[in-house]
Amino acid sequence: MVVRRGDVDAVEVTTVVYVPREEIYEFLLQFPGYARYSEYLESVEAHGDGDVGTEYELRFAWWKLSYTARSRVTDVDPPERIDWMLTKDLDAGGYWQIDELEPPDGREHASRVTFRAEFAPDSANSDAISLPRLVSWDWVIEKVKPKIRSEAERVVRRAVRDLEGVDRRVDIEVRTRPDSV
Repeated sequence: MVVRRGDVDAVEVTTVVYVPREEIYEFLLQFPGYARYSEYLESVEAHGDGDVGTEYELRFAWWKLSYTARSRVTDVDPPERIDWMLTKDLDAGGYWQIDELEPPDGREHASRVTFRAEFAPDSANSDAISLPRLVSWDWVIEKVKPKIRSEAERVVRRAVRDLEGVDRRVDIEVRTRPDSV
């Protein structure tokens, strides 16, 4: 994934899931189901089967703003990786990576799941969202950055619960660049 312009911010969320990676991969291909995990993602409409070329319309709402993002699956390597990119208004992209691990005692399977998103805040199309009077685009971007981090954590925690069928404490590692994300 290549972000084409400006400085790049990134968020990466990693956790261990105790199911076979093939099952995780198939689960991640069902992207429209993500809306039930997110506080700000209202709906997802898929145009395709999750394979390369599949496009998604993601309807977000936060505060007084709403926006429909468009993304496309750019590459897949079953059962290890799904690459994606946004197709309008912001240079952004990323991937889901699933690595098989040696399972700990008492577990049959273990997989490390990583979600990574990179985006260039300066590439945002300021005409894409109608802002309320006296609200600047820079203000919106600074307010949204921490929400990206918390949403990534929320989605991963809820997805793990559905994959494993139990509610458990999930250890999540979150890395961001720069630290303000």
